[in-house]
Amino acid sequence: MKVCIVGASGKLGQYMVRHALERGDEVVGVCRESSVPKLAAFEGRMTVIPGPTNDPDVIARAVADCDGVLTVLAPWGVRQYSSGTAQAVLDHARPGARLIFSCGWHISRDGKDRYSRLFTTGVKVAAVLAKLVRAVEIDDQVEACRRVFASSTRWTVVRGSTLEEGESQGLPVWSRHVGDPILASNLTRRVDFALFMVEALTDDTLVHEAPAIVGCRTPSALTHTTTPQDRA
Repeated sequence: MKVCIVGASGKLGQYMVRHALERGDEVVGVCRESSVPKLAAFEGRMTVIPGPTNDPDVIARAVADCDGVLTVLAPWGVRQYSSGTAQAVLDHARPGARLIFSCGWHISRDGKDRYSRLFTTGVKVAAVLAKLVRAVEIDDQVEACRRVFASSTRWTVVRGSTLEEGESQGLPVWSRHVGDPILASNLTRRVDFALFMVEALTDDTLVHEAPAIVGCRTPSALTHTTTPQDRA
């Protein structure tokens, strides 16, 4: 496949680049110009297009002829960066392309997710503080996903739990709703989050799904061995 990775220079993005290259995909990466040096390890193995990921012209050049687009919805700054990025991808990806977006568990597609009071309070406090210091705009990630959910493209929104570094444990397991017992451990290796994103490109069962994922070796995943795929 020819794959565009939007936000390729970040930790998650670099893992996705690695996974895609290992699959033999042709990779185009998009990142801010100041972050291009972070992709030096992949020099000669991928195409890098520098520029803001919420710039429609940058995205249009990057996604041209791509079979799939992997997008990190980073709530960077307070200028609607996430929603601008999502909209640019939705507008310019070729018809029929697989569009995979990343976000956190705080995103809910149908309102049926069950969050602890500690979790919801933490998200609200983080959102207020981050906006006050003009660092990130968490609410804009919610708006970005709303636009994705409303689109007629072949999208998947992957909702990640708390992330940690470490060697790969394998493809994470998933469920449709936060609060399901299989997700209770709330921990995923970042390298495996990236693996799930890349594998979703060729998994048509995930089209128009918003899977919440957790590491396949976590206690809750090992205890509740059936996944939504198994039950289906």
